Amino acid sequence: MENWAEIRRLHRSEGVAIKEIARRLGIARNTVRAALASDRPPQYERAKTGSVVDAYEPAIRSLLLNAPRMSAPEIASRINWPHSMSPLKKRLTTLRPQYVGLDPSDRTEYEAGDIAQCDLWFPDYKIPVGPGQEEILPVLAMTLGFSKMTAAVMIPTRKGGDILAGMWNLIRGWGKAPRQLVWDREAAIGGRGKPTVEAASFAGTLGVSITLAPAVDPEFKGGIERRNKYFETSFLPGRTFTSPQDFNTQFAHWLETTANVRRMRVIRARPIDLFQQDLAAMVDLPPIAPMIGLTHRVRLGRDYYVRIDSNDYSVDPRAIGRFVDIRATADQVIVTCDGQVVADHTRSWARELTITDPEHREIAKALRHDLAERRKASRATRTHADGHVVAIRALPEYDALFGVDFDPRPDSGAGSTAEGTR
Repeated sequence: MENWAEIRRLHRSEGVAIKEIARRLGIARNTVRAALASDRPPQYERAKTGSVVDAYEPAIRSLLLNAPRMSAPEIASRINWPHSMSPLKKRLTTLRPQYVGLDPSDRTEYEAGDIAQCDLWFPDYKIPVGPGQEEILPVLAMTLGFSKMTAAVMIPTRKGGDILAGMWNLIRGWGKAPRQLVWDREAAIGGRGKPTVEAASFAGTLGVSITLAPAVDPEFKGGIERRNKYFETSFLPGRTFTSPQDFNTQFAHWLETTANVRRMRVIRARPIDLFQQDLAAMVDLPPIAPMIGLTHRVRLGRDYYVRIDSNDYSVDPRAIGRFVDIRATADQVIVTCDGQVVADHTRSWARELTITDPEHREIAKALRHDLAERRKASRATRTHADGHVVAIRALPEYDALFGVDFDPRPDSGAGSTAEGTR
């Protein structure tokens, strides 16, 4: 390389003859001529010696033609491969795309207000949810495509009602809704390739659409996937949490003061700087809130409790035998009967608990007392077939009526007669 550069300098800059250059540098004149004829510096290239895979390549191509995704061990078995797997795998990385096909991933440009990517993140940390109980709980995260603004909240379960309640909580915090909500094949949102009835109802109320990612395509919503990784490495380490509410408080503060004010290379700005543009193009919220939370309808039994996510909640016993409607959000469990609230509890995120309202217990006690009094009163009288009340007389009155004396004393003749009668 040094000789090539010096030859060209001497000849082009100083006008030294080829013969003189050869003499000064101690090289052949043909070498000088070759250096002057070449516009590029010399490069060393090792002669190709071939590979142990070359002889097997026709057989490998034949297998890939019929089964492009055949595994390397299976290919090695079928071609009787005698060497280590390393050279075979290396060759397969170049041959397989010719038969499987290439799937390039484009960089997507998002318009303001157009899209929000949604996902569930499961922090590797057990959150205290009750006495002696700890759970790994899901966190719903949503990132706007244009500004990369992120909002997130921990939710009780990954059931559809709880996910939708979390989405409404975050969207309401923004004040507007993005035109598209992008999800993967989360079972409660669109596990079968189309939005569930609850998810479609939620989107329809907001006037937006739910877009489901193609199967096995994590790059479709890579933005939120990268944010989840960022949460794992930057928010979670070194923190402790006393409850789900404590987690949400700390996480919201970190998003506001760190994640959303950090300059991002992909947008060349901070999310907070572009958020107003996103917000201006988003959809206004509807006047009526969408249906959210866990809901179902049951007929209240004698055991005046209803079950939500493994926990039992008491209901006003006066609704026994009637249908009651149950709605549970992350914070509340409300039970109604014919439009009237018959139970209002704070929702517990613990499991297998029985939660009783003392007022319901007192009402049940009063109802049992009233029932006992009615039964006692019904035993005091009887009703004839024609409807009039028949008094129930004491047995001694009938003894006196028939002149029977059951006195067991020995000096009583009547008593002996009575014994004989018995």
